[in-house]
Amino acid sequence: MPTIRDLVAAIRRRDGIAAAVVLGRDGLLIDHQADTGLDAENVAAHVPAILVHAEELGQAARQGRLLTAVHEFEGGAVVIAAMSNEAVLLVLLGPTADLGSLLFDLRRHRANIAALA
Repeated sequence: MPTIRDLVAAIRRRDGIAAAVVLGRDGLLIDHQADTGLDAENVAAHVPAILVHAEELGQAARQGRLLTAVHEFEGGAVVIAAMSNEAVLLVLLGPTADLGSLLFDLRRHRANIAALA
């Protein structure tokens, strides 16, 4: 059976992926692979606040719990995907990465990914 480390490695191998990070909802790293110079701990520490506000938005809009959030920036995109009630997947994509393909695969394999957490 695949592990969280296998998931991180598989995502990181995709073209244009700068980092793949699995973290707890408290922002602490579980596993990660990232480009040299990227402070994964610092990036992960910002995720809990985003999760809280995204969950509140989902409740206010009657859309349910957060599954996946996409944030697009000048230098690329950030995808935050809930793996379980305890773990979150964070993927940093460069501007040339195939965001659509990643989102499709995350949705298609959501149950398998959740089983890893």
